[in-house]
Amino acid sequence: MFQPSKVSAALCGLFLSLSAHAGKLSIVIDDFGYRPAEENKVLQMPTAISVAVLPNAPHAREMATKAHQGGREVLIHLPMAPLSKQPLEKDTLTPEMSSAEIERIIREATSKVPYAVGLNNHMGSKMTSSLPGMQKVMQALNHYNYYFLDSMTIGNSQSIPASQGTHVKVLKRRVFLDDSQNEAAIRTQFTRAVKLAQRDGYAIAIGHPHPTTVRVLQQMLPTLPADIMLVRPSQLLNEPLHQGTTLPPSKPDKPENPRFRAPGLCKPSKPVPQVPQSRAVELVTESIEQSQLVKSIKQLF
Repeated sequence: MFQPSKVSAALCGLFLSLSAHAGKLSIVIDDFGYRPAEENKVLQMPTAISVAVLPNAPHAREMATKAHQGGREVLIHLPMAPLSKQPLEKDTLTPEMSSAEIERIIREATSKVPYAVGLNNHMGSKMTSSLPGMQKVMQALNHYNYYFLDSMTIGNSQSIPASQGTHVKVLKRRVFLDDSQNEAAIRTQFTRAVKLAQRDGYAIAIGHPHPTTVRVLQQMLPTLPADIMLVRPSQLLNEPLHQGTTLPPSKPDKPENPRFRAPGLCKPSKPVPQVPQSRAVELVTESIEQSQLVKSIKQLF
């Protein structure tokens, strides 16, 4: 007999199974603490969107606190020395600094950005490409329960080798949303992040609280595909680490054996009997109940 309750249970289990295999997209908005008007718009977006706060920004404590109270993940956005010649912000980490100086800067940043659970670099191509410099950073971070999100401002970042021997876990940015302030370009980057998450299982995108970026996010977040789930960076700590920011291939790779041909369709010698609707529901229900996901849920309860 057809039972709607069994259909509901089956569909619910199927939804949970599909969610477990959804592509995970993490979005971090950097440079928080200078533009409360735009930043408050970010804080109205889904709570999975995380924020990285500059410790010496005038509104650092205020925005970190608001983000945390809203259920968001907060990171310290710590200035690090770039290769380009430009004036450095106060307390910018450089490879030449002593371990004690780096420890002091991180300690003070921790007090200025409450509720932080991670740290990522603001600029930093010179610092992150220095193994000795990053080893001092990781040794300092080892005293905290922080993860390190590498903004990947340079390809040969040493964050992973430097973290060896410490408890610090490293994540890597895959996409910058707004290198350009052109709205179409930001949309393209957002779509790229989604495709990377679909292809590889997850992706981390970094943006900034520019008016154009905020507007694009407001428009595109509600249109995320059903197979994409917004997550916090900390939810990706146990995912396999991607070693770069490679674009998805525009065309599929050629098969190794081009002579291969797919076999023809198999035709049954006798007509296949139709499966009654009630039996179909039972089969789906049984399959879901025997899945590892449902077994794990049952163990929890």
